[in-house]
Amino acid sequence: MREHVRSVWALELLLLLKRDPERCWAAADLVRELRASQTLVADNLGRFQRGGIVVLDDAGCYRYAPVSPILDTLCGELEAAYRERPVAIINLIAAPPDPVQGLADAFKFRGDAK
Repeated sequence: MREHVRSVWALELLLLLKRDPERCWAAADLVRELRASQTLVADNLGRFQRGGIVVLDDAGCYRYAPVSPILDTLCGELEAAYRERPVAIINLIAAPPDPVQGLADAFKFRGDAK
């Protein structure tokens, strides 16, 4: 989940979308609601879309729609953890990445590599 939620702004955006999964949000509305920059919102929406957390509809608006029940469960657990222990979650998000994990990720074999 850390690859998709890289900042507290991203977390707040995710939770806003998750709060009302039936609502379809225009990016400009999300910018106003979160008092964030267009770039920040657009970058995170793109990351969430690629990660299968949100969908972009034909009208150009975004809504929370995880591609799998497991992803929805993870988002729910993140929401609960943030509600119960916000400082711990903020510290986790702000912590530098694990250098050993970064090295391991660099050597992952990808099935789509040519």
